[in-house]
Amino acid sequence: MSSPSINLSTPGLALYSLPAAWVVAFYPNYMRAQSMKKLRGYSNVKPRENAELLKDSSETLDETTRNRLARMIGAHQNGMENLPIWFAAVLAGHVAGLPHRTMNMFAGGYLALRLLYNYIYFNQRTEAEARYRTLVYFAGLGFPITLMIKAANKLRAAAF
Repeated sequence: MSSPSINLSTPGLALYSLPAAWVVAFYPNYMRAQSMKKLRGYSNVKPRENAELLKDSSETLDETTRNRLARMIGAHQNGMENLPIWFAAVLAGHVAGLPHRTMNMFAGGYLALRLLYNYIYFNQRTEAEARYRTLVYFAGLGFPITLMIKAANKLRAAAF
């Protein structure tokens, strides 16, 4: 018996983007903790106070490293702030019965842009690079907003 092929029309794939989006959002925090553990030490007893250690480490960490670690915090926070809108969009799309292909393409695009966002955020050093990050952010935000509008349109059309 052969296994079923998975493609963009496979039902339910977009639901896998929910835990995947959480992993993408949490990854910068994990990377920051690993970096701090190597560079300065990391306390898992008071993990939220580790961000404060960055401010107190000007004599032990160079500015470039401190800034990169701070950007990792920002990338993590931004990812967590964006989870609710993504979760709502995927669930709204499934409730409305949007085509599986649409849901799966949007899920892949959203995750790809969130990964690119993290990469740029970690590594940006100039205002021009920060503008690319902002552009990627708003492009990524377009995915859940569009899904919610498509879901609302489909449900509204079905009501009449």
